[in-house]
Amino acid sequence: MAAIQPQPPLGAPVAGLSLAEALELRARAGKPVRVGLIGAGQMGTDIVVQISQMTGIEIAAVADIAPDRVAEAAALAGRKGDVDTITDEAGLDASRRKGRIAATTSLDLICRSPHVDVIIDATGNPEAGSRVALTAIAARKHIVMMNVEADITIGSYLAVEAAKAGVVYTLGAGDEPAAAMELINFVRAMGYPVVAAGKGKNNPFRIDAVPADYVEEATRRNMNPRMLVEFVDGSKTMVEMVAIANACGFVPDIPGMHGPAAPKDELQNYFCPKEEGGLLSQKGVVDFSVAKGVAPGVFAVAEMRHPRVRERMSDLHLGPGPYYSFFRPYHLTSLEVPLSAAAATIFNQSHMRPLPVPTSEVGCVAKRDLAVGETLDAIGEYGYRGFALSRADAQARKALPIGLAQGATMTRPVRKGELITLADATPDERLKIVEVRRAQDAMIAALTSGAQE
Repeated sequence: MAAIQPQPPLGAPVAGLSLAEALELRARAGKPVRVGLIGAGQMGTDIVVQISQMTGIEIAAVADIAPDRVAEAAALAGRKGDVDTITDEAGLDASRRKGRIAATTSLDLICRSPHVDVIIDATGNPEAGSRVALTAIAARKHIVMMNVEADITIGSYLAVEAAKAGVVYTLGAGDEPAAAMELINFVRAMGYPVVAAGKGKNNPFRIDAVPADYVEEATRRNMNPRMLVEFVDGSKTMVEMVAIANACGFVPDIPGMHGPAAPKDELQNYFCPKEEGGLLSQKGVVDFSVAKGVAPGVFAVAEMRHPRVRERMSDLHLGPGPYYSFFRPYHLTSLEVPLSAAAATIFNQSHMRPLPVPTSEVGCVAKRDLAVGETLDAIGEYGYRGFALSRADAQARKALPIGLAQGATMTRPVRKGELITLADATPDERLKIVEVRRAQDAMIAALTSGAQE
């Protein structure tokens, strides 16, 4: 009979343990990962419910502009009546001593609290996300961003600042970017180059979509019409693919990407070089497919040329090569996010973060004619849609970053279908995200000045 292996003592280092094992040890030790959640809307409610299904991790406190929503989320998670609305540190301390969830309107209160290990931003707003991340980092708390729009705008700066503070900055698991990163890291770890990575588009692609046309569908799907339109008009896809690009050093092959109807089993035949029958003029790109059966999955196309490797891949019914697609058929959105909070706290691990110097940008294309003096609305509304560009192309065309668009004032007229530039619109300098973007631009200029000399 094999000897029974001793279990590591509670509180012992977690090297060599899986995340599930580490969470189990935390639970047995009575030291769960303590989450401070910012935002109790659709995504935040999912997180509260999901964490209630897990071991070794708990919701400690939630900040929302409407604290009543925290109680509603807790009730869905089986914790009806287990929420204290608090306004100061003493109230938060008392709530936590009783093992209850503290609800507040104060971001600062949660980030400063010794009862919180990690912050999850579930606000869904770039400006709010910038404030959440900065406050968390200043308080030396790990930060998990569900706010991809903020990440593609100022994520490089936030990741560098987090590293300086000794904490983890990470995009949340469960969204397409982090799901695709699993495949990219898998392929790279095996020693093969990634030719292309991307996703299947979840909704029909209609670039002129506006909220008024989607009220009924949004209501049926329990969504905000603006959020639904961000998916339909392609803005979300552009944002997610640029997030991947900035974490991997990739670029869109062409402005706006190709977006073919590439079937799941033929992704490698579309996302490979033109001279070998594909669409691409370069390798190391992000893109998406609109074919049925690809969404809600993500993919990475690898180049594997060694004859012996190709022989084995053929035996495994993965095709003749030299290009092979690796496919993850799902992403679980908010339900996977707590895994990032746990990994950051226990292992100091980021599921995904941008490089210090981004490679790509999401600009704005006008959905209608825009007049001088207009104030631009939010992503997914009536004024503009996202459009992916390489950083070099965005700089050359002086594209207005989509994360700075809301609240910007039009200074020149722009026709429907045209790219909005920084000469056409002035961002609102009162916004924190605009201030941080200026700091990021200065950081990048300093980092790249030597390379340009």
